[in-house]
Amino acid sequence: MAVHYLEFERPIADLEAKIEELSKLSETANPGAFDAEIEALRARAQEMRRDAYANLDAWQKTQVARHPDRPHFVDYAQGLIDEFVELRGDRKFADDQAIMGGLGRFRGRPVVVMGNEKGRDTVTRVKHNFGYARPEGYRKAIRLMEMAERFHLPVISFVDTTAAYPGIASEERGVAEAIARSTEMSLMLGVPMVAVVTGEGGSGGALGIACGSRVLILEHAVYSVIPPEGANSILWRGARTPAEAAKALKITAQDLLAMKIVDRIIPEPPGGAHSDPEAALKAVGDAVEEELAALESLSPEEIRRQRADRFYAIGRAGLQ
Repeated sequence: MAVHYLEFERPIADLEAKIEELSKLSETANPGAFDAEIEALRARAQEMRRDAYANLDAWQKTQVARHPDRPHFVDYAQGLIDEFVELRGDRKFADDQAIMGGLGRFRGRPVVVMGNEKGRDTVTRVKHNFGYARPEGYRKAIRLMEMAERFHLPVISFVDTTAAYPGIASEERGVAEAIARSTEMSLMLGVPMVAVVTGEGGSGGALGIACGSRVLILEHAVYSVIPPEGANSILWRGARTPAEAAKALKITAQDLLAMKIVDRIIPEPPGGAHSDPEAALKAVGDAVEEELAALESLSPEEIRRQRADRFYAIGRAGLQ
């Protein structure tokens, strides 16, 4: 499979192309003759990648958050959830594969898990509607959360979507109402809910399944009311650039933690989660396990009060 390089990774791509060329030459001409040079170049490429990812701006982080090789919901479900059983349909209209969910065991603990799925190739992207959930997706999420409440199961959600689906059929079936109901259900749950923004947390499409007791975010993920391109188009009529909009929106994990919109940043491997998915999954699993352990002793009333206090506090720090 071809490696996908982002715009700011071009120098790294050029260097790794040279490494590939030198490796092929070594295999055909004199096996092992260039091993030292190849290892030195690989070390240099790793250093360049580490330096590049240590100094990303908001727009570059947006590009990383959208990287097609980042772990998706299906990867988190497979890597972190044992005995996962997918539950489909909203019991009203249809099954929306842009939001997936079901039951399983997270490190021995029975849980309800759900999240956005974008798909990885043409077939799966069409199947999952590129992660743009329709009303039935949010109504499925509500059904899953109601089940979690009924059986006293904690909820884990993985957030990664540009937005909810804005098509005519979606509007006809009440997408705004469905998102509002899902958000309300998230806020009123009497069981612990840990939401993890794993890639792109976009608009109400993300918020509908992200109002957890604790909201975590990966180091290079973003979370915003609107994508930078949309902000540039609507606010500035295209007069500026998406990079300027991304900076103004303050959508990075570091900005969000400073504003107390998220509770914790989960470090990513050098080069981003897509460079070492196994390490990324372990880091996410460890963080979620710690947060669930801290919440499991709380009563339903305490959980609701904690969640209410958490969200009411957003934006009020400067008013006190």
